[in-house]
Amino acid sequence: MDYAIPTGIVLVTGVVLALVAQWRGWRPSLTVTLAIGIGVRVLILVLSAKDSYQPVDFINSFKPAGEAILNHRDPVLGSNGGWHFLPTIPYVYGLLLWLGIPWEISGRLVTVVSDILLIPLVGTLAGGTKARLRAFQYACNPLAILVASVHGQVEPVSLLFGVAAYVVARGPDGWKRGEPLPWRRPRDLLRRLTHPLDEDRAATTRAIWAGLLMGLALCAKSWPVILVPAMLMLLPGVRSRLISLVATGIPPVFFLLTLPIGGWTKWGQLPEVLKTIGLRPSDVRPITGDWGWTAVLNATGLAGPTVGANWVLNPAALKIGQYLIYAAVVACLIWWRKADPIDVTIAILLAFMVVTPRLGAQYLMWFMPFLVARPTRWAWPAIIGSAVWAAVGYLVLTQYEGVAWGELHRPWAVSSVLLFPLLIAAMPWSRRRSEGDGMVRTIPISEPGVPVRVAAGQ
Repeated sequence: MDYAIPTGIVLVTGVVLALVAQWRGWRPSLTVTLAIGIGVRVLILVLSAKDSYQPVDFINSFKPAGEAILNHRDPVLGSNGGWHFLPTIPYVYGLLLWLGIPWEISGRLVTVVSDILLIPLVGTLAGGTKARLRAFQYACNPLAILVASVHGQVEPVSLLFGVAAYVVARGPDGWKRGEPLPWRRPRDLLRRLTHPLDEDRAATTRAIWAGLLMGLALCAKSWPVILVPAMLMLLPGVRSRLISLVATGIPPVFFLLTLPIGGWTKWGQLPEVLKTIGLRPSDVRPITGDWGWTAVLNATGLAGPTVGANWVLNPAALKIGQYLIYAAVVACLIWWRKADPIDVTIAILLAFMVVTPRLGAQYLMWFMPFLVARPTRWAWPAIIGSAVWAAVGYLVLTQYEGVAWGELHRPWAVSSVLLFPLLIAAMPWSRRRSEGDGMVRTIPISEPGVPVRVAAGQ
Protein backbone atom coordinates (compact mmCIF):
# COMPACT_ATOMS: atom_id res chain seq x y z
CA MET A 1 0.00 0.00 0.00
CA ASP A 2 2.76 2.41 -1.00
CA TYR A 3 0.29 4.85 -2.55
CA ALA A 4 -1.28 5.88 0.78
CA ILE A 5 1.14 8.63 1.87
CA PRO A 6 1.53 10.42 -1.50
CA THR A 7 -2.21 10.10 -2.11
CA GLY A 8 -2.94 11.60 1.31
CA ILE A 9 -0.60 14.52 0.60
CA VAL A 10 -2.36 15.20 -2.71
CA LEU A 11 -5.80 15.06 -1.09
CA VAL A 12 -4.87 17.47 1.71
CA THR A 13 -3.34 19.84 -0.83
CA GLY A 14 -6.57 19.71 -2.84
CA VAL A 15 -8.69 20.60 0.19
CA VAL A 16 -6.40 23.52 1.04
CA LEU A 17 -6.56 24.82 -2.52
CA ALA A 18 -10.36 24.54 -2.60
CA LEU A 19 -10.73 26.45 0.68
CA VAL A 20 -8.21 29.13 -0.28
CA ALA A 21 -10.00 29.54 -3.62
CA GLN A 22 -13.24 30.14 -1.71
CA TRP A 23 -11.56 32.60 0.66
CA ARG A 24 -9.66 34.54 -2.02
CA GLY A 25 -12.38 34.30 -4.67
CA TRP A 26 -10.18 32.61 -7.27
CA ARG A 27 -11.64 32.14 -10.74
CA PRO A 28 -9.10 29.96 -12.57
CA SER A 29 -9.61 29.48 -16.29
CA LEU A 30 -11.10 26.17 -17.42
CA THR A 31 -7.72 25.27 -18.96
CA VAL A 32 -5.93 25.65 -15.62
CA THR A 33 -8.71 23.82 -13.76
CA LEU A 34 -8.68 20.90 -16.18
CA ALA A 35 -4.89 20.71 -16.09
CA ILE A 36 -4.98 20.38 -12.30
CA GLY A 37 -7.92 17.95 -12.34
CA ILE A 38 -6.38 15.73 -14.99
CA GLY A 39 -2.91 15.83 -13.46
CA VAL A 40 -4.07 14.86 -9.98
CA ARG A 41 -6.39 12.07 -11.14
CA VAL A 42 -3.85 10.54 -13.52
CA LEU A 43 -1.11 10.70 -10.87
CA ILE A 44 -3.25 8.87 -8.30
CA LEU A 45 -4.40 6.38 -10.96
CA VAL A 46 -0.78 5.49 -11.77
CA LEU A 47 0.17 5.18 -8.09
CA SER A 48 -2.88 2.97 -7.38
CA ALA A 49 -2.36 0.81 -10.47
CA LYS A 50 1.27 0.10 -9.55
CA ASP A 51 0.50 -0.74 -5.92
CA SER A 52 0.35 -4.30 -4.61
CA TYR A 53 -3.05 -3.61 -3.02
CA GLN A 54 -6.14 -3.50 -5.23
CA PRO A 55 -9.71 -3.03 -3.93
CA VAL A 56 -11.54 -6.31 -3.43
CA ASP A 57 -14.57 -5.48 -5.59
CA PHE A 58 -12.31 -3.95 -8.24
CA ILE A 59 -10.65 -7.35 -8.67
CA ASN A 60 -13.44 -9.77 -7.74
CA SER A 61 -16.49 -8.00 -9.21
CA PHE A 62 -15.56 -5.44 -11.84
CA LYS A 63 -12.83 -7.40 -13.61
CA PRO A 64 -14.88 -10.63 -13.90
CA ALA A 65 -17.73 -8.57 -15.42
CA GLY A 66 -15.42 -7.32 -18.17
CA GLU A 67 -13.95 -10.78 -18.68
CA ALA A 68 -17.46 -12.21 -18.97
CA ILE A 69 -18.10 -9.92 -21.95
CA LEU A 70 -14.84 -11.04 -23.55
CA ASN A 71 -15.83 -14.68 -23.04
CA HIS A 72 -19.36 -14.04 -24.30
CA ARG A 73 -21.00 -14.71 -20.94
CA ASP A 74 -23.63 -12.76 -19.04
CA PRO A 75 -21.80 -10.18 -16.84
CA VAL A 76 -24.68 -10.17 -14.34
CA LEU A 77 -25.30 -13.90 -13.94
CA GLY A 78 -22.01 -15.21 -15.28
CA SER A 79 -19.41 -13.22 -13.33
CA ASN A 80 -19.64 -14.94 -9.95
CA GLY A 81 -22.59 -12.73 -8.98
CA GLY A 82 -20.39 -9.67 -8.54
CA TRP A 83 -22.09 -7.30 -10.99
CA HIS A 84 -25.60 -6.15 -10.03
CA PHE A 85 -26.28 -3.55 -12.71
CA LEU A 86 -26.98 -3.30 -16.43
CA PRO A 87 -24.17 -4.51 -18.73
CA THR A 88 -23.24 -1.05 -20.05
CA ILE A 89 -20.01 -0.60 -18.06
CA PRO A 90 -18.91 -4.25 -18.52
CA TYR A 91 -19.11 -3.65 -22.29
CA VAL A 92 -16.59 -0.83 -21.86
CA TYR A 93 -14.44 -2.97 -19.56
CA GLY A 94 -14.49 -5.76 -22.13
CA LEU A 95 -13.44 -3.39 -24.91
CA LEU A 96 -10.52 -2.00 -22.91
CA LEU A 97 -9.37 -5.49 -21.95
CA TRP A 98 -9.67 -6.58 -25.58
CA LEU A 99 -7.39 -3.67 -26.51
CA GLY A 100 -4.77 -5.17 -24.19
CA ILE A 101 -4.76 -2.40 -21.58
CA PRO A 102 -3.82 -3.86 -18.15
CA TRP A 103 -6.82 -4.15 -15.84
CA GLU A 104 -5.25 -2.04 -13.10
CA ILE A 105 -5.34 0.87 -15.57
CA SER A 106 -8.30 0.04 -17.81
CA GLY A 107 -10.63 -0.56 -14.87
CA ARG A 108 -9.92 2.95 -13.57
CA LEU A 109 -9.75 4.65 -16.95
CA VAL A 110 -13.54 4.67 -17.29
CA THR A 111 -14.07 6.41 -13.96
CA VAL A 112 -11.17 8.87 -14.25
CA VAL A 113 -12.25 10.09 -17.69
CA SER A 114 -15.83 10.48 -16.45
CA ASP A 115 -14.73 12.44 -13.38
CA ILE A 116 -12.58 14.74 -15.50
CA LEU A 117 -15.58 15.49 -17.75
CA LEU A 118 -17.60 16.22 -14.61
CA ILE A 119 -15.34 19.16 -13.74
CA PRO A 120 -16.68 21.63 -16.35
CA LEU A 121 -20.20 20.24 -15.90
CA VAL A 122 -20.15 21.17 -12.21
CA GLY A 123 -19.22 24.71 -13.22
CA THR A 124 -22.06 24.79 -15.73
CA LEU A 125 -24.46 23.45 -13.10
CA ALA A 126 -23.37 26.23 -10.73
CA GLY A 127 -23.64 28.94 -13.38
CA GLY A 128 -23.24 32.64 -12.72
CA THR A 129 -20.08 34.42 -11.68
CA LYS A 130 -18.85 31.55 -9.51
CA ALA A 131 -18.98 28.85 -12.19
CA ARG A 132 -15.20 28.72 -12.62
CA LEU A 133 -14.66 28.67 -8.86
CA ARG A 134 -17.01 25.71 -8.42
CA ALA A 135 -15.39 23.81 -11.29
CA PHE A 136 -11.97 24.35 -9.68
CA GLN A 137 -13.24 23.21 -6.29
CA TYR A 138 -14.63 20.02 -7.80
CA ALA A 139 -11.31 19.42 -9.58
CA CYS A 140 -9.71 19.44 -6.10
CA ASN A 141 -12.45 17.37 -4.43
CA PRO A 142 -10.69 14.66 -2.38
CA LEU A 143 -13.52 12.13 -2.36
CA ALA A 144 -13.97 12.31 -6.12
CA ILE A 145 -10.26 11.60 -6.55
CA LEU A 146 -10.41 8.64 -4.17
CA VAL A 147 -13.46 7.08 -5.80
CA ALA A 148 -12.34 7.59 -9.40
CA SER A 149 -8.58 7.01 -9.20
CA VAL A 150 -8.14 4.64 -6.24
CA HIS A 151 -11.32 2.60 -5.99
CA GLY A 152 -12.39 2.67 -9.63
CA GLN A 153 -16.04 2.71 -8.57
CA VAL A 154 -18.42 3.79 -11.34
CA GLU A 155 -20.17 6.60 -9.44
CA PRO A 156 -18.44 9.22 -11.65
CA VAL A 157 -20.01 7.65 -14.74
CA SER A 158 -23.53 7.88 -13.32
CA LEU A 159 -22.90 11.40 -12.06
CA LEU A 160 -21.49 12.51 -15.42
CA PHE A 161 -24.73 11.63 -17.21
CA GLY A 162 -26.93 12.65 -14.27
CA VAL A 163 -25.44 16.15 -13.96
CA ALA A 164 -25.53 16.52 -17.75
CA ALA A 165 -29.24 15.66 -17.64
CA TYR A 166 -29.82 18.43 -15.09
CA VAL A 167 -27.93 20.97 -17.20
CA VAL A 168 -29.88 20.08 -20.34
CA ALA A 169 -33.25 19.99 -18.56
CA ARG A 170 -32.66 23.41 -17.01
CA GLY A 171 -31.81 24.93 -20.36
CA PRO A 172 -29.73 28.00 -21.23
CA ASP A 173 -32.07 30.50 -19.58
CA GLY A 174 -32.00 28.95 -16.12
CA TRP A 175 -34.83 27.42 -14.13
CA LYS A 176 -38.15 28.95 -13.27
CA ARG A 177 -41.14 27.33 -11.68
CA GLY A 178 -43.63 25.91 -14.16
CA GLU A 179 -47.34 26.59 -14.10
CA PRO A 180 -49.17 24.56 -11.43
CA LEU A 181 -51.06 21.58 -12.79
CA PRO A 182 -54.88 21.66 -12.61
CA TRP A 183 -55.12 18.31 -10.80
CA ARG A 184 -58.58 19.11 -9.45
CA ARG A 185 -59.99 19.65 -12.96
CA PRO A 186 -59.23 16.54 -15.05
CA ARG A 187 -60.59 18.22 -18.17
CA ASP A 188 -58.09 21.08 -17.88
CA LEU A 189 -55.28 18.64 -17.17
CA LEU A 190 -56.15 16.68 -20.33
CA ARG A 191 -56.19 19.96 -22.27
CA ARG A 192 -52.67 20.74 -21.01
CA LEU A 193 -51.50 17.38 -22.29
CA THR A 194 -53.11 17.66 -25.72
CA HIS A 195 -52.68 21.43 -26.16
CA PRO A 196 -49.46 22.23 -24.29
CA LEU A 197 -48.26 25.70 -23.40
CA ASP A 198 -45.67 27.32 -25.66
CA GLU A 199 -42.95 26.72 -23.07
CA ASP A 200 -43.84 23.02 -23.00
CA ARG A 201 -43.37 22.80 -26.76
CA ALA A 202 -40.05 24.62 -26.57
CA ALA A 203 -38.86 22.25 -23.84
CA THR A 204 -39.66 19.06 -25.77
CA THR A 205 -36.18 18.67 -27.25
CA ARG A 206 -34.57 19.39 -23.88
CA ALA A 207 -36.89 16.88 -22.26
CA ILE A 208 -35.91 14.12 -24.68
CA TRP A 209 -32.17 14.68 -24.34
CA ALA A 210 -32.32 15.10 -20.57
CA GLY A 211 -34.28 11.86 -20.27
CA LEU A 212 -31.83 9.96 -22.48
CA LEU A 213 -28.89 11.25 -20.44
CA MET A 214 -30.56 10.27 -17.17
CA GLY A 215 -31.28 6.87 -18.69
CA LEU A 216 -27.56 6.46 -19.41
CA ALA A 217 -26.87 7.35 -15.77
CA LEU A 218 -29.16 4.46 -14.80
CA CYS A 219 -27.28 2.19 -17.20
CA ALA A 220 -24.11 2.63 -15.15
CA LYS A 221 -25.75 2.06 -11.75
CA SER A 222 -29.28 1.83 -10.40
CA TRP A 223 -29.12 4.54 -7.73
CA PRO A 224 -29.57 7.59 -10.08
CA VAL A 225 -33.29 6.77 -10.06
CA ILE A 226 -33.27 8.99 -6.97
CA LEU A 227 -32.29 11.94 -9.22
CA VAL A 228 -35.22 11.59 -11.61
CA PRO A 229 -37.84 13.58 -9.61
CA ALA A 230 -35.68 16.70 -9.35
CA MET A 231 -34.65 16.45 -13.00
CA LEU A 232 -38.34 16.43 -13.97
CA MET A 233 -38.87 19.50 -11.76
CA LEU A 234 -36.40 21.39 -13.96
CA LEU A 235 -38.75 21.01 -16.93
CA PRO A 236 -41.62 23.49 -17.26
CA GLY A 237 -44.78 21.42 -17.68
CA VAL A 238 -46.51 18.09 -17.48
CA ARG A 239 -46.04 17.26 -21.15
CA SER A 240 -42.28 17.82 -21.15
CA ARG A 241 -41.96 15.86 -17.92
CA LEU A 242 -43.86 12.87 -19.27
CA ILE A 243 -41.77 12.92 -22.44
CA SER A 244 -38.57 13.05 -20.40
CA LEU A 245 -39.75 10.23 -18.14
CA VAL A 246 -40.42 8.00 -21.15
CA ALA A 247 -37.04 8.93 -22.66
CA THR A 248 -35.33 8.00 -19.38
CA GLY A 249 -36.47 4.42 -19.79
CA ILE A 250 -35.13 3.98 -23.33
CA PRO A 251 -31.37 3.45 -22.63
CA PRO A 252 -31.91 0.93 -19.77
CA VAL A 253 -34.35 -1.10 -21.86
CA PHE A 254 -31.98 -0.98 -24.82
CA PHE A 255 -28.95 -2.22 -22.88
CA LEU A 256 -31.02 -4.87 -21.11
CA LEU A 257 -32.16 -6.25 -24.48
CA THR A 258 -28.59 -6.29 -25.80
CA LEU A 259 -27.91 -9.21 -23.47
CA PRO A 260 -30.19 -11.74 -25.20
CA ILE A 261 -29.85 -10.13 -28.65
CA GLY A 262 -26.05 -10.31 -28.43
CA GLY A 263 -26.15 -13.87 -27.15
CA TRP A 264 -24.77 -13.16 -23.68
CA THR A 265 -28.01 -14.20 -21.99
CA LYS A 266 -30.94 -16.45 -22.88
CA TRP A 267 -34.31 -14.76 -23.16
CA GLY A 268 -35.65 -16.92 -20.36
CA GLN A 269 -32.98 -15.59 -18.00
CA LEU A 270 -34.09 -11.96 -18.27
CA PRO A 271 -36.40 -12.18 -15.21
CA GLU A 272 -33.45 -13.40 -13.14
CA VAL A 273 -31.28 -10.58 -14.47
CA LEU A 274 -33.97 -8.05 -13.57
CA LYS A 275 -34.21 -9.48 -10.06
CA THR A 276 -30.44 -9.24 -9.63
CA ILE A 277 -30.31 -5.58 -10.66
CA GLY A 278 -33.62 -4.62 -9.01
CA LEU A 279 -34.15 -2.03 -6.28
CA ARG A 280 -36.89 -3.79 -4.32
CA PRO A 281 -35.89 -4.58 -0.72
CA SER A 282 -36.17 -8.29 -1.50
CA ASP A 283 -33.81 -7.92 -4.48
CA VAL A 284 -30.94 -6.02 -2.79
CA ARG A 285 -28.25 -8.07 -1.08
CA PRO A 286 -28.76 -7.30 2.63
CA ILE A 287 -25.21 -6.32 3.59
CA THR A 288 -25.48 -4.06 6.65
CA GLY A 289 -23.17 -2.81 9.36
CA ASP A 290 -20.70 -0.66 7.43
CA TRP A 291 -22.40 2.65 8.15
CA GLY A 292 -24.71 4.55 10.45
CA TRP A 293 -27.45 2.98 12.51
CA THR A 294 -26.84 -0.56 11.27
CA ALA A 295 -23.15 -0.23 12.22
CA VAL A 296 -24.24 0.72 15.75
CA LEU A 297 -26.68 -2.21 15.89
CA ASN A 298 -23.96 -4.51 14.66
CA ALA A 299 -21.38 -3.25 17.15
CA THR A 300 -23.78 -3.69 20.07
CA GLY A 301 -24.75 -7.19 18.95
CA LEU A 302 -28.40 -6.25 18.43
CA ALA A 303 -28.21 -7.21 14.75
CA GLY A 304 -26.97 -10.71 15.50
CA PRO A 305 -23.51 -12.26 15.34
CA THR A 306 -20.98 -10.62 13.03
CA VAL A 307 -19.65 -12.39 9.99
CA GLY A 308 -16.02 -12.04 9.05
CA ALA A 309 -15.46 -8.33 8.45
CA ASN A 310 -17.91 -7.02 11.05
CA TRP A 311 -20.96 -6.78 8.82
CA VAL A 312 -23.98 -9.03 8.65
CA LEU A 313 -26.55 -10.11 6.09
CA ASN A 314 -29.65 -8.70 7.76
CA PRO A 315 -32.75 -8.71 5.50
CA ALA A 316 -34.94 -7.16 8.23
CA ALA A 317 -32.65 -4.16 8.72
CA LEU A 318 -32.30 -3.73 4.96
CA LYS A 319 -36.06 -3.75 4.43
CA ILE A 320 -36.61 -1.22 7.23
CA GLY A 321 -33.86 0.96 5.80
CA GLN A 322 -35.25 0.80 2.27
CA TYR A 323 -38.64 2.00 3.44
CA LEU A 324 -36.94 4.72 5.49
CA ILE A 325 -35.27 5.87 2.27
CA TYR A 326 -38.60 6.00 0.44
CA ALA A 327 -40.13 7.98 3.30
CA ALA A 328 -37.17 10.38 3.42
CA VAL A 329 -37.36 11.04 -0.33
CA VAL A 330 -41.09 11.79 -0.15
CA ALA A 331 -40.57 14.04 2.89
CA CYS A 332 -37.85 16.02 1.10
CA LEU A 333 -39.98 16.41 -2.02
CA ILE A 334 -42.78 17.82 0.11
CA TRP A 335 -40.66 20.03 2.40
CA TRP A 336 -38.57 21.48 -0.47
CA ARG A 337 -41.36 21.42 -3.09
CA LYS A 338 -40.91 25.15 -3.77
CA ALA A 339 -37.10 25.05 -3.80
CA ASP A 340 -34.66 25.03 -6.67
CA PRO A 341 -34.47 21.43 -7.98
CA ILE A 342 -30.74 21.31 -7.25
CA ASP A 343 -31.50 22.08 -3.61
CA VAL A 344 -34.15 19.34 -3.68
CA THR A 345 -31.47 16.95 -4.94
CA ILE A 346 -29.03 17.97 -2.20
CA ALA A 347 -31.72 17.43 0.44
CA ILE A 348 -32.71 14.01 -0.90
CA LEU A 349 -29.15 12.72 -1.21
CA LEU A 350 -28.07 13.94 2.23
CA ALA A 351 -31.22 12.47 3.78
CA PHE A 352 -30.41 9.19 2.06
CA MET A 353 -26.99 9.13 3.71
CA VAL A 354 -28.55 9.53 7.15
CA VAL A 355 -31.25 6.83 6.90
CA THR A 356 -29.66 4.25 4.61
CA PRO A 357 -29.02 0.82 6.17
CA ARG A 358 -26.01 0.13 3.94
CA LEU A 359 -23.35 2.27 2.35
CA GLY A 360 -20.03 2.02 0.61
CA ALA A 361 -17.65 4.96 0.94
CA GLN A 362 -18.27 5.71 -2.75
CA TYR A 363 -21.92 6.55 -1.97
CA LEU A 364 -20.73 9.75 -0.32
CA MET A 365 -19.77 11.01 -3.77
CA TRP A 366 -23.42 11.15 -4.85
CA PHE A 367 -24.07 14.59 -3.41
CA MET A 368 -20.63 16.06 -4.12
CA PRO A 369 -21.21 17.67 -7.56
CA PHE A 370 -24.49 19.23 -6.42
CA LEU A 371 -23.23 20.47 -3.05
CA VAL A 372 -20.04 21.88 -4.61
CA ALA A 373 -22.05 23.61 -7.36
CA ARG A 374 -24.60 25.09 -4.95
CA PRO A 375 -23.01 25.04 -1.47
CA THR A 376 -24.90 25.62 1.72
CA ARG A 377 -23.40 27.19 4.85
CA TRP A 378 -22.24 23.82 6.18
CA ALA A 379 -21.31 22.35 2.80
CA TRP A 380 -17.56 22.28 3.22
CA PRO A 381 -17.53 20.86 6.76
CA ALA A 382 -19.73 18.04 5.40
CA ILE A 383 -17.52 17.58 2.33
CA ILE A 384 -14.30 17.50 4.36
CA GLY A 385 -15.78 15.27 7.06
CA SER A 386 -17.03 12.77 4.48
CA ALA A 387 -13.70 12.80 2.67
CA VAL A 388 -11.75 12.22 5.90
CA TRP A 389 -13.97 9.31 6.90
CA ALA A 390 -13.68 7.73 3.45
CA ALA A 391 -9.92 8.34 3.31
CA VAL A 392 -9.44 6.42 6.56
CA GLY A 393 -11.15 3.47 4.93
CA TYR A 394 -9.27 3.77 1.64
CA LEU A 395 -5.80 4.67 2.89
CA VAL A 396 -5.50 3.51 6.52
CA LEU A 397 -7.60 0.37 6.91
CA THR A 398 -6.16 -1.07 3.70
CA GLN A 399 -2.76 -1.18 5.40
CA TYR A 400 -4.08 -4.11 7.46
CA GLU A 401 -5.42 -7.56 6.66
CA GLY A 402 -7.48 -10.27 8.29
CA VAL A 403 -8.16 -9.93 12.01
CA ALA A 404 -6.30 -6.63 12.32
CA TRP A 405 -8.45 -5.12 9.57
CA GLY A 406 -11.63 -6.40 11.19
CA GLU A 407 -10.69 -4.92 14.57
CA LEU A 408 -10.23 -1.50 12.97
CA HIS A 409 -13.23 -1.78 10.69
CA ARG A 410 -15.83 -1.88 13.47
CA PRO A 411 -14.92 1.45 15.16
CA TRP A 412 -14.45 3.06 11.75
CA ALA A 413 -17.94 2.00 10.67
CA VAL A 414 -19.51 3.15 13.97
CA SER A 415 -17.68 6.49 13.71
CA SER A 416 -19.77 7.26 10.62
CA VAL A 417 -22.55 8.50 12.91
CA LEU A 418 -20.29 11.44 13.78
CA LEU A 419 -20.88 12.70 10.24
CA PHE A 420 -24.65 12.79 10.64
CA PRO A 421 -24.82 16.26 12.32
CA LEU A 422 -22.69 17.68 9.49
CA LEU A 423 -24.78 16.03 6.78
CA ILE A 424 -28.00 17.25 8.36
CA ALA A 425 -26.62 20.77 8.85
CA ALA A 426 -25.50 20.86 5.19
CA MET A 427 -29.04 20.39 3.94
CA PRO A 428 -30.51 23.55 2.31
CA TRP A 429 -32.72 24.49 5.25
CA SER A 430 -32.68 28.21 4.41
CA ARG A 431 -33.53 27.60 0.75
CA ARG A 432 -36.96 26.00 0.95
CA ARG A 433 -38.23 28.54 -1.57
CA SER A 434 -36.29 29.29 -4.73
CA GLU A 435 -35.30 32.84 -5.54
CA GLY A 436 -36.97 32.58 -8.91
CA ASP A 437 -40.27 31.12 -7.76
CA GLY A 438 -42.26 34.00 -9.17
CA MET A 439 -43.52 35.34 -5.84
CA VAL A 440 -44.18 39.05 -5.76
CA ARG A 441 -43.52 41.28 -2.79
CA THR A 442 -43.61 45.03 -2.23
CA ILE A 443 -40.52 46.91 -1.07
CA PRO A 444 -39.86 50.63 -0.60
CA ILE A 445 -37.57 52.54 -2.94
CA SER A 446 -35.84 55.88 -2.62
CA GLU A 447 -39.04 57.95 -2.81
CA PRO A 448 -41.08 57.39 0.40
CA GLY A 449 -44.56 56.06 -0.06
CA VAL A 450 -43.97 54.76 -3.59
CA PRO A 451 -43.88 50.97 -3.60
CA VAL A 452 -42.57 48.84 -6.44
CA ARG A 453 -43.52 45.23 -7.15
CA VAL A 454 -40.56 42.99 -7.84
CA ALA A 455 -40.04 39.27 -8.10
CA ALA A 456 -38.66 37.67 -4.97
CA GLY A 457 -34.89 37.36 -4.99
CA GLN A 458 -34.28 40.48 -7.07
